[in-house]
Amino acid sequence: MQKRGLSFYLLAAFFAVFVLFLYGPTITIAILSFQGPQGGLTFPMNGTSLHWFRNLYEQQAVGDIWGSFRRSMALGLIVMAVTVLVSVMGGLAFRHRFRGSTVLFYLVITSLIIPSILISLGVGILFNLLDWNVHWATSGLGSQLTWTLPFGLLIMFAVFNRFDASFEEAARDLGATNWQTLKYVVLPIIAPSLIGVALFGFTLSYDEFARTLLTAGSYNTLPLEIYGMTTSVTTPVLYALGTLTTMFSFVMIGLALLLVWRSRRTAGAS
Repeated sequence: MQKRGLSFYLLAAFFAVFVLFLYGPTITIAILSFQGPQGGLTFPMNGTSLHWFRNLYEQQAVGDIWGSFRRSMALGLIVMAVTVLVSVMGGLAFRHRFRGSTVLFYLVITSLIIPSILISLGVGILFNLLDWNVHWATSGLGSQLTWTLPFGLLIMFAVFNRFDASFEEAARDLGATNWQTLKYVVLPIIAPSLIGVALFGFTLSYDEFARTLLTAGSYNTLPLEIYGMTTSVTTPVLYALGTLTTMFSFVMIGLALLLVWRSRRTAGAS
């Protein structure tokens, strides 16, 4: 058995500290959300209960928690669908070089290096100049797509870069049309990657703050609502909300992993 050196333990310790730094605040918030009715925002805890989780379902003095949650869900699903569709189309298009492809590629990824708040400001000003209504479902959708589409396209570029074109050639030799080849050959093979793009698109939209700040209009999404509550809510109900949203994110990741596993199992069986 090979003896482990000092470097191994140093790396292990560094990784443990990194994980603690990464998840420590989330764990702390989750613990404090289970305080009793007289609990505060800091330790020590004052009893334990589910009081603040029940309080979430009552009328809040400030904020519209469930309305903002529904808006974030709707926006996230729309962004997810558009991101998957455009990413697949873009990935298929970039399999072959065409005039202006390099310029178009750099234009797509440029939005990743521009500060998010500037994107939000620019989209908001553009809508005002055109006298269009600034709303989370229009300007908010557009600003978030500048964030999710580059990631989706980069993933699809990597997927199609290692895609074996012989599968498509075999399908065409058997008489399949281009649409049948795409539907019955290409899409089933890249299905796990599509699920990953969908998860990326939804989570990036669901958690996005800066690009929605100046483009959501009069109705907040959940991140904006939580930010607004931090200036006025001084009870652990805010921690309970954070715990539920974190649990929801883990559920979405779990569902995505389950879909990936099932798609791979189906592909392997066929």
